[in-house]
Amino acid sequence: MNSMNIVMCSMLISFTSIAACAQPEKTSNNMNTSNAAISGAAISHPLGMKTDTATFANGCFWCTEAVFQQLKGVLKVSSGYTGGQVDNPTYKEVCNGTTGHAECIQIVFDPSQISFDELLEVFWQTHDPTTLNRQGNDEGTQYRSGVFYHSEEQKEKAMKYKEALDKSGAFDRPIVTEITAFSKFFIAENYHQDYYNQNGSQPYCTYVIRPKLEKFQKVFKDKIKH
Repeated sequence: MNSMNIVMCSMLISFTSIAACAQPEKTSNNMNTSNAAISGAAISHPLGMKTDTATFANGCFWCTEAVFQQLKGVLKVSSGYTGGQVDNPTYKEVCNGTTGHAECIQIVFDPSQISFDELLEVFWQTHDPTTLNRQGNDEGTQYRSGVFYHSEEQKEKAMKYKEALDKSGAFDRPIVTEITAFSKFFIAENYHQDYYNQNGSQPYCTYVIRPKLEKFQKVFKDKIKH
């Protein structure tokens, strides 16, 4: 990680502690009744395109999904749950902290356009990795910071980046992000998917997600889709 990345991390620390996701349980005709477990293996697409997968937990998935959707080379972002002990958890169960899952996003990306290193850069700079089981006013193990690696290469890169950030002094406190082998990803209920784009006029999107996106777009303007 170069010095510019470290400086950018310092600039963004204040912006990552935006208000909580006060997420009420919601009933919807589009809600999944059974959350499918999804493999994290690389996928081959028609015309020879090869994709890879990254799974990050960095707070409320409404916010994090909206951030990563903006990046060039990111093909799909799904909100869901990982790192727990039970299959097919519901949103209510995850929020109650009874399953051990973290709210997370699973990112399918084109490594010829964006690298895992670049995704890690965005990950570290758009949340506070020093608060244990908490992001802003959102508190609980479901809001923990985590990189769920899909390969030894991803593990090594995440570990080195975390170590470099700690040594740099970019944060005032030690980083508590867990770096754990990926096991299963359970996609969240349908109303959580593409949340910001589908609900942009709601107060939470207007007053919490939109300001965060605007700051993100200024810092990462060269990596944003147009």
